[in-house]
Amino acid sequence: LVVVVHKNNPTQSMTRSQVIDLFMGKYVAFPDGSKAIPLDIDSDNKTKQAFYQSLVKMSLARINAYWSRIQFTGRARRPDSHENGAAIVKFIQQSNAAIGYIHRSQLTNDLKVVYELNE
Repeated sequence: LVVVVHKNNPTQSMTRSQVIDLFMGKYVAFPDGSKAIPLDIDSDNKTKQAFYQSLVKMSLARINAYWSRIQFTGRARRPDSHENGAAIVKFIQQSNAAIGYIHRSQLTNDLKVVYELNE
């Protein structure tokens, strides 16, 4: 799995902790301060599970419980959900602010890898 942004996004790479901060709602911006829109996969639980297990060592049940708690307090917003990797690719191709995770095989010329997960 790779974390990707639009090729015109100024972010060249991110650390693991920066990716965690974006996808777990701690930050809403890229390292340069520009707005970030994290994207989550909705219906492909196998990919989503692999992403969160690799990134934060948490099951989907724990991730969902975390977001239920965080959203209740109003402190953060969970990543926007998209049906699958193809939908994430399409959204990122239209937005410099979007960041998402996909399988390396789904990369296109419009995307740039900013972080690679070691599965």
